Amino acid sequence: MAQKKKLVILTADAGFGHRIAANAVQAAVKEKYGDQLDAPIINLLDSPQTPKILRDSQNDYDKLVRRAPELYQIGYEASDDSITTAIGEGALSVALFNATAQMIETHQPDAILSTYPLYSAALHSVFESKGIRIPTLLVITDLVTVHQIWYNRHIDTCLVPTEQVAAQAEKAGIPRSRIHLTGIPVNPQLSQIPDNRTILRKALGWKMNRTTFLAVGSKRVKQLLPVLNVINHYGGRLQLAVVCGRDEALYQELQQMEWHIPVFLYQFVENMAPLLHAADAIICKAGGLITTEALACGLPMLIVEAIPGQEEGNARYVTENGAGAFVQTPLAALEVVHHWLMKNRKRLKRIREKATALGHAEAAYTIADLCWQAVCEGPRTAPTAARQAMEKVRSNVQQLGGDILSDLGLWDHEQFQLFLDDLEATLKEQLLHHKSSKTNPKGETK
Repeated sequence: MAQKKKLVILTADAGFGHRIAANAVQAAVKEKYGDQLDAPIINLLDSPQTPKILRDSQNDYDKLVRRAPELYQIGYEASDDSITTAIGEGALSVALFNATAQMIETHQPDAILSTYPLYSAALHSVFESKGIRIPTLLVITDLVTVHQIWYNRHIDTCLVPTEQVAAQAEKAGIPRSRIHLTGIPVNPQLSQIPDNRTILRKALGWKMNRTTFLAVGSKRVKQLLPVLNVINHYGGRLQLAVVCGRDEALYQELQQMEWHIPVFLYQFVENMAPLLHAADAIICKAGGLITTEALACGLPMLIVEAIPGQEEGNARYVTENGAGAFVQTPLAALEVVHHWLMKNRKRLKRIREKATALGHAEAAYTIADLCWQAVCEGPRTAPTAARQAMEKVRSNVQQLGGDILSDLGLWDHEQFQLFLDDLEATLKEQLLHHKSSKTNPKGETK
């Protein structure tokens, strides 16, 4: 029997979306190519060789977006430009070099797929140091507003969710031939569940003839409880199903509430597909993955919260395409629900059609096929590019960077040389781009 090929799927646990996307691709790969291909999921941020400041960043992300969203927005916007991103990528190359090199040495992948943007620079640095090239794919998990750190020019295949992101990737310097519009991967079972609400609701124990809102969130979604409360007191023929995302405190609080409509509470659901297909609409925040899952099932979205930055773009995408509404108060949510239910739910049905048109239920299978092509291509040798140093700049930056990284416990001479090389190349590229943008078609400077 021929030895199986190996696809390493890289992810992180800053929020739920990156991990869910990785799980979706893994499931599709196993279903289509399981007898020929192994696809382990690895979180490099959990590696003991990753600096503690990065290991802790996953928990810090959740705390920051929950407790100080305005501060998160400032940091997001301040870092979202090409020069700052180049410097950040250089630092990440150093910080994640050892963990990345060990992963490659241990798993010997034929291809690598990442659902997290912070690994791309380190992968390229390891490839350069070893004189190899492993096919690398990147899944972007935000629908519209995408941070520059995602657009690494060394990625072989950039998998994007929308035409807007495809255009942004091309503008950032990724050749169009490397960009594939796939949608964000969601649980493959979303495309397999029969779209028959009667059968699904009977299996779930839900009421048959009530408009059903599926609510998904946790304590992190501050508006969720107030919105559920006004729907509870709406008075119409409604029912609620609420998934608490492992949030024990929220689950207990919901159990203690006095409900005036049928409600079905779930602390955690492993397979969301039946619930999504059984519901008439969804109440949630504008996370990339839950938005994608809702659209894949044609669910009208009542968005009650959006993290400043990428999630605001997701909310705009949904509302501008007529697939839902974004509200910021419980009263506004009540108005939307009332309008959706008027005239025998005519507006709700129209929104459902638009949501269905935006969905990519088959995205995970499409990406699995691209991964199979990549592993069949496999690794190749790639001689390290010749480098010309800018000695004065390099010396000054090396002294400053060495002092900073030594203080952080990250100093490694060979890694930092690679960081300087990457930084130099990126700055040169930016200078050339800046000069060309200042010249009109006749070659005259503006």
